[in-house]
Amino acid sequence: MNTNEILNILPQNIQSSIRKLPYIEKLQEIRIKAEKPVIVNIDNKERILDLIPNMEELKNIIQRTSNYSLYAFEEEIRQGFITIRGGHRVGICGKCIIEDNKVKTIKNISSINIRVSREVIGCSDKIMSCLLKGNEVLNTIIISPPKCGKTTLLRDIARNISSGMCAINFAGQKVCIIDERSELAACSGGVPQMDVGIRTDVLDNCLKSEGIMMAIRSMSPDVIICDEIGTYKDMESILSALSCGVNLITTIHGSGLEDFKERLIFKDLVANHVFKRAVILSSRNGVGTVEEIYDFVSKEYMWRKQYD
Repeated sequence: MNTNEILNILPQNIQSSIRKLPYIEKLQEIRIKAEKPVIVNIDNKERILDLIPNMEELKNIIQRTSNYSLYAFEEEIRQGFITIRGGHRVGICGKCIIEDNKVKTIKNISSINIRVSREVIGCSDKIMSCLLKGNEVLNTIIISPPKCGKTTLLRDIARNISSGMCAINFAGQKVCIIDERSELAACSGGVPQMDVGIRTDVLDNCLKSEGIMMAIRSMSPDVIICDEIGTYKDMESILSALSCGVNLITTIHGSGLEDFKERLIFKDLVANHVFKRAVILSSRNGVGTVEEIYDFVSKEYMWRKQYD
């Protein structure tokens, strides 16, 4: 992970302080608020720096983040974040300007949260055989609390499905990623900065509810991959995609399998037996710990992590 992509948007004094911290290669998050100390998370540990930025410094960070062209990032700002090169997300808070009962933009930005994106090639290798049946990709839901590596795992699954895996005699398939928050493929100028495979197309900054059907109509994918489903429109699009014979791998925020089953919004997915596999993540043994793999067909766990 190249920390320069992140640190270069920060004022020199904040850059210097962060560069001096131990284990900087495990940087996860930088939280910057006007008139409050800078907080850095490294390897799940919080460090409070002896730095208190002002509003002018936050304004400067946003200018650098947007390459001094906020207008070009208007749509992303409306959603509360800007994605920078490398796929790192800069979340923003401030005064929301409302128009027609929707957020038009955010001004007077007083709080910034920089979330580090990491590419971990091969992190899905050990579980891929559980997500396949011959050369068929099984519909899979990844369930994970925040900051437990679900996006990183999903990205690597996309890479393996797209490029194929000789080790398990799996031929690659056509993949379309609906990258609503520009995190999975981390496109810059329309080109993915992350390795998402040789047969992968990306609809960047596109609503899942619209992108899923757009992909089916225009790109004829075998598999659609998207992150963080959670609206009724998402559910409708997923059910429509499955009726077209396209397979799906996606994620939700959750604490476990029961959390998924009990949520009202997912009742149609459960009732229609949409998913064949569930992968449950935690950070118990570090980010990306696979706790369980569940088979919805047999209603049994295929694999569970054993602890002493």
